[in-house]
This record gives sequence, C-alpha cells and structure tokens, in this order.
Amino acid sequence: MAMDKETRRALMTKGLERYRTEREYFKFLSDTLALIPDEEMQLSKEVTDITVERYDTIIRCAEEEKPFIGGYFNAAPEVYTALDLPWYLIMQTPFLAASAPYLMEDVDAAEAMGLGTDWCTACRLSLYYIEAGLSPPPDCMIGLLHPCDAATMLHQAVVRNDNWRGIPMFCTDPPYFEDQRGIDYFANELKKMVVFLEENTGRKLDLDRLREVIVESNKQYELWAEYAQLRRAVPCPQGWGMGGPQCFAVSQIFQVGQPRGTDWFRRLVSITEKKVKEGRGSIPNERIRYFWFDLLPFGWCFELMPWLEEEWGAVMVMEMFGFTPYTPVDIKNEDTIFQGLAKRNLYDAPMVRQARGIADYFASDIARVVKDYKIDAVIWPGHMGHKDGSASTGIMREICNELKVPYIHIGLDLFDRRYTTPEECKDKLSKWFSAMGLG
Repeated sequence: MAMDKETRRALMTKGLERYRTEREYFKFLSDTLALIPDEEMQLSKEVTDITVERYDTIIRCAEEEKPFIGGYFNAAPEVYTALDLPWYLIMQTPFLAASAPYLMEDVDAAEAMGLGTDWCTACRLSLYYIEAGLSPPPDCMIGLLHPCDAATMLHQAVVRNDNWRGIPMFCTDPPYFEDQRGIDYFANELKKMVVFLEENTGRKLDLDRLREVIVESNKQYELWAEYAQLRRAVPCPQGWGMGGPQCFAVSQIFQVGQPRGTDWFRRLVSITEKKVKEGRGSIPNERIRYFWFDLLPFGWCFELMPWLEEEWGAVMVMEMFGFTPYTPVDIKNEDTIFQGLAKRNLYDAPMVRQARGIADYFASDIARVVKDYKIDAVIWPGHMGHKDGSASTGIMREICNELKVPYIHIGLDLFDRRYTTPEECKDKLSKWFSAMGLG
C-alpha cells in the first residue's frame, strides 16, 4: 500500500530535523577547512561543500515535494545523474557523519531498540535511523542484496518497517561468478531498475544523456587511475588524509558523471604530480608503507592514522577504497552501456568487489598492491561486520607469507571506538611493528 501524503509529511518533518543537523555539521567542517590555505585542504573543503549542497538539495526536494530517492553507489549511480534524480545514500549517516559528536549516542540507542550488536554497525545504525524516524523517507528506494548478509537483513527490515513499507523498493539481484553470463544478467537487472525508477518518479531515461554522463564518468575514473599511479612514488606524496575515500565519494556518490567532479580530479592529479616531481612525501620521514585493506575507522580515524605517521613514520600508501581496477564503459550502444555499468558496479566497486564473490579477490588484490606500491606491511583491520573478509584472513595471511610481507588482523569496529579502543589498536600495532623489525 502506498504511503498517504499526510503520513509522508509527518515522517518527513521529523526526518529532516536530523538531516539539517548533519548539514550544519558539514557546514562547520567546511568553514574550518576554509581557514587552512593549503591546496590539499581546499580540495577537501570542496568535497565538504558539495556534501552540504547535496543535503540542501534533498531538503529542498522534501519541502517542495519533488522526487528524490534513496540509493547506493554500486547500483549504477550514473543512471541517477542521467535521470536528474537527487538521491542520498541509505547508509549515509554512519559513514558521512561518523565523526559527529552524537554517533556513540546513536550506537547505544540502536542497541536499546533491540538491534543486535553482532551485525555490522553501519547497517545497524542505518536501520535505527529509519526505525526512529531520523531519515527522510524517499519517493522510492534502491535496495541492496550484496555484498554481505547484513545489507540484505537491513533491507528486509526496511521493507517491514511500519513507516517505510509504503515506499516502493527495488533490489538488483547479483550473480556470483564474474563471467559474461554474470555481466549480462546484472546488466538486465540494471535495466529493470531503470524501469522501476521511471515508473515511480515520473522521469524518463534518455540514452544520449546517459552517454554524456558516462563519458564524463570515464574521465573521472581515468584521472583517478592516474592519481593512484602517482601514489606509487617513494616517498608517497599523500597519506591517509587524501586519496581513496575522497576519490570514491566524488566519482561514485557526490559528482557522478558531472564536470565539477572531473575538474576536482584534475586538480588532485596536478597537485600530486607537483609533489612527486619535488620528491615531497606526506610526512618528513617515511619509514613504513602500509596497505590498509578495508574501510577506514570512520568514527575515530583522526586518533589512529596521525599517530601512525608521527610515532612510526607509517604512511597509508593504499587502502581498499583507493584501489582502482575500474573498466571504462563502452558507450557504443545500449547493451554495451549496461554491460559496462554492470561490470563497474558489481565487479569493480570497492568492498563489493572483494566481499561479494570468491575469496580470490582478497588474495589477488593484496598481491597486486603489495608489488605495485612497495608495501612493507598489510593491515586487515577486521571490522566486526565484515565477517566475509575475516573468514578469508587465513588466505590473506598465506598470500602475504608468500610475498614476504608482514600481515596483521586487528579486529575492531569502524564506528564504535569501544569495541577495540584506539589505545588498544595502537598497542597492538606497536608490538607488531617492533616484532616485524619495521620502523
């Protein structure tokens, strides 16, 4: 049954309260970055500016009763751009506002609501925000059946939520193996998604417009790959504060297939090229080049990552969301377009690439990054929700043994600092570095 207008307005009013709070948080971050006259910081400032603008767009759509959707980065967001559909990430708050002062209160509130603490905190928080009415209800929603069981559980729960059950939802069905049959199957799923969005938003996809978006998107991925190559330099020109997470956010969420995003990448490449030519590293004395093979601990990375640089001279040369094995999308015809989008969003997208399919991705990605980036140490943080990856830790350790590079599995929560505290992580890493003769 479709949601009636009065119910939707009431839910929207409450959902926008938190949304506006988050918007003000990012405005504060942007204003703070504006005080730092550094080229890299100004790139970061633009990302926060764009984030604020996206919040403003959703708020405006909600107030004017114009269509917007809830979606995902790995569900062909190029289509959203081509349809001129504003959208927000269903897991937006846990990731974007992870350092906000109210995060731990939200984690506790989710537990008090009865949401199990044994499943991914990002999924748990996302469901809490919906159950508590803290997310603005979209006109329709693109769900996620991969890469993990927690994501599937989240969307099963959302479908049954009393407030959101009137919101139409479509989930693309992911095949398991990476072959032409799998690509063709998922391409057809994306075509079904387009029909769903057209029927529920009143928008109509123009194939030529989609081509324009993909041409721009291909440029972004090409520049991202160029930037990733520059990070191979010794010393590494940038550490944890710049790079993969921002590149990912610009190309797959904030500026998908848009010229402003492409210009952002050009500036990033230009700044990094200059640093490489001048032999400038991200820190004065680089001693350890490590590969952080997972997401950053968003809730407390500002305590751990700078400490690694200052205490150990350890630079995060590459991480999971900065690794860029992306394939350009062929725009020749409708079939090649959707086949290319299928491969990009199912087999290339970070975390989805590694967690959805066979364990070989964990081993092959580690091997490639270790060799290409002169990696001294591989860190698998082992987010408590990433049970798929932790189940493959033996495989990852074995490939590192073959490559003669130290490997460590920490075990932590990317959001809840109490699971394994920053001090406990520092102690564990210090003892490991010392035992391995690093630093």
